Amino acid sequence: MESEEERLQDLLFPDGYPSEWIDSSPLKDYISRVGSLTAEELQKEPIKLNDEKHLLEDQIQELAVSNYKVFLETAQCSQSLFGQFTLIENKLGTLLLDIPQFEKQFENFLNKTKDINSIRKLNSLTLTRNAQLLEILELPQLMESFINGGFYEDALELASYVRRLCFKRSDIQILKAIKDDVEKLWLVMLNKLLEQLRLGIQLPKCLQLVAYLRRMEIFSESELRMKFLQTRNTWLNNCLNSIPNDDPYHHLTKTIEVTRVNLFSIVTQYKAIFNDDEHGPLASPRNQLTNCNIIFFSWISDRVSIFLKTLEEDLDRGVSPLDTVLGQSMYFGLSFSRVGCDFRSLMVPIFVKTIKSAFKESVLKATTNFEKNIERFTFINKVHSNITWKGKDVDPARPPETLLEFYPLAEYLNQILIVFNELRSCLPFAIIEEIMSCLEESLLVISNLILILYNAEHQAFSANSKESFSRFCMCFADDLISYLQKCLHTIFPPNSVATYLGVSVQTLQKDGLLTINKSKVIDPIKLLLPPKIDPILDKIQNEDVKPKINNEKEEDTN
Repeated sequence: MESEEERLQDLLFPDGYPSEWIDSSPLKDYISRVGSLTAEELQKEPIKLNDEKHLLEDQIQELAVSNYKVFLETAQCSQSLFGQFTLIENKLGTLLLDIPQFEKQFENFLNKTKDINSIRKLNSLTLTRNAQLLEILELPQLMESFINGGFYEDALELASYVRRLCFKRSDIQILKAIKDDVEKLWLVMLNKLLEQLRLGIQLPKCLQLVAYLRRMEIFSESELRMKFLQTRNTWLNNCLNSIPNDDPYHHLTKTIEVTRVNLFSIVTQYKAIFNDDEHGPLASPRNQLTNCNIIFFSWISDRVSIFLKTLEEDLDRGVSPLDTVLGQSMYFGLSFSRVGCDFRSLMVPIFVKTIKSAFKESVLKATTNFEKNIERFTFINKVHSNITWKGKDVDPARPPETLLEFYPLAEYLNQILIVFNELRSCLPFAIIEEIMSCLEESLLVISNLILILYNAEHQAFSANSKESFSRFCMCFADDLISYLQKCLHTIFPPNSVATYLGVSVQTLQKDGLLTINKSKVIDPIKLLLPPKIDPILDKIQNEDVKPKINNEKEEDTN
């Protein structure tokens, strides 16, 4: 069928036909119609086609005449379109020339905007995670709030969290900055904890603060012990510095009390916090434990040295009553024997020195006052008072009443007795020799003063004055010296002294340790004494020695 249509088309169009007609539907319909015509109809077909052609030409002409304006406008429009298309073609050519440069610039723009785009995406992500980022950025402020509020447990956990976070994300700079800020606050918290240790706190608080310091892992065990003792030492110094220093007695007694109570409290806290008796896998090595003990006992030794220095300074300023201070000090030293630090033996030389110095100073003052009094005392027209001082009911410890006739001797004895009464409760046996020597020197000075007085005034003496002066010398040599000897035996009982020295009473009397060298004392005024004074003195000395020897024999028998 297709071959017949093709032959028919070749017959109808021997010269060929346009290529656009090949698929034309009207052409195919016309060929199909022509194929169905009869011979007569085919003969008439050219005429019919010609008539249709003329008819179409007439219609076209009529259409052109009636619509010439439209054709003109169409022509003008076509011309304008042609000009526009020409312009567009020229611009497209220019555009084609610029397209490579544009592509290059566009690629550059893409490269530049790629970073911007990544930053934009990062910013968008940051915006969506704003709450979480804000929490991380506020970690230093949060830790500062914990420290200021005293929530050290939370601060330690927060610092540990920041360290773990920085360890996992060590490449993030902002986390490094946060860690640096937290480390600075870490030191602030350390200072806060140490500052609290410098206050008057109890054992539970000390345990808590030291536990925080251990968790901070800033100090080693030895350094932590040292730092604890330093801070508590500062608190103790502040307590001691707050004591008024005007009155030496109040300052010393208050220092003893404050030092004893607070120092024992610090030692208790130290023993409770740093247990040196622990053994096991977590215990310190032996050498480290020894070093820790050295730290503690060095600190204790230093505190004892400071106390001894304060004790010596206040005693040098003059403290009374001395026995009270001695009792408190010895109790203080004894109480520290529970921690292996009994320092009573270190205080003994200080008190001995003070007692010896006070005794010498008081005896010197009494001697000086006697010199002043003897210068104002006169024997001219001095009447004997005939005072009777012996009797059955007379107290042997009572001073001789004959001294009342001569007030320089009475006042001298009174001052010496005051010294004895002040020191008898705390007079050490170690200074017996110094006391005897000092007292003998004082009596020897008095004896020389009596001789000087005699040489200066004896020419003006009347008979009564000479008698009075003779009684004065006898009273000094017999009553005053003998009574002082009794006082010395009362203060230093021979039996106790002999036991202390590890000798017998006879040996003690033979060596004359507790006996005033009377012959040496009265040697300057020996010629001024009546001849009968010697037997009396010998009798008195024999009476004094005999009971002592008998007592010693009785003790040996027992």
